[in-house]
Amino acid sequence: MEKIDWNEIWKNQMLKQIGSHQAVDCASIWEEKENAKRFWEMAQENGGERIKKTISGISISSDSRVLDVGAGPGTLAVPLAERVAHVTAVEPSEGMMNVLQDNISEYGTDNITCVQKRWEDVNVEEDLEGPYDVVIASFSLGMPDIRESIQKMIDASSRYVYLYWFAGEPSWDTHYRTLWPSLHEGDYHPGPKCDVIYNMLYQMGIYPHAEVFPVNHFNRFQSIEEAVEHFRSFYNITTDHQESVLRDYLENVLEKDNDSLIMRNSTTRVKMWWEKTDR
Repeated sequence: MEKIDWNEIWKNQMLKQIGSHQAVDCASIWEEKENAKRFWEMAQENGGERIKKTISGISISSDSRVLDVGAGPGTLAVPLAERVAHVTAVEPSEGMMNVLQDNISEYGTDNITCVQKRWEDVNVEEDLEGPYDVVIASFSLGMPDIRESIQKMIDASSRYVYLYWFAGEPSWDTHYRTLWPSLHEGDYHPGPKCDVIYNMLYQMGIYPHAEVFPVNHFNRFQSIEEAVEHFRSFYNITTDHQESVLRDYLENVLEKDNDSLIMRNSTTRVKMWWEKTDR
């Protein structure tokens, strides 16, 4: 029987998703600083309990050097910097990087180095300050060639690698599937999930620990106009007709919560991690 190339499966699913997104990719969605700020605020829900739980599950000490791939606005990098010796935060999008820099200033953090590049374009020897005790990629695995990207993370790590990704269909994929034909006259193709990553790691001779957990959170808006503006880039809205379709949909799915509107999101997520000496 012919051997399945799981990296090719990943590539094909990513290409289909990018095609259905009309060339809108992960990084470009976060070019707007307001979207990045909203992402940061969402991570601080319930006193940042979800982030605290994530960090408590990472093997770090006060001497650790950490690489955060796809660091976003500093969701993990900023609180990690309080607990470790050094963090290198790699983040390609302008909006996320701006908010990350703001957070570094606000929290008075002086041990985070920022690298504004796509992970695919990072040179481990020239752009980073490795090796790192811990390499983390938290819901930032939007790279077309996942095998090459993970191998680069392994190369940068002296001990641990932690990957976080999605299992099943997140609620936003459900919204995309529903809206996409009306917006773009075509079907929406979701991106690859954790099963592809696990099988590809297995082919690489890596047998990671895995932990599955649910995450429920919400986006909060002060008006329908604010919600439309927020989701404009996510749904690649470029015409008045598309905006009208999006507005009608949001009016149906957003829930009233006192003086604001909320979009509830539910996901099943997976944490995969391994120690390099286990290979």
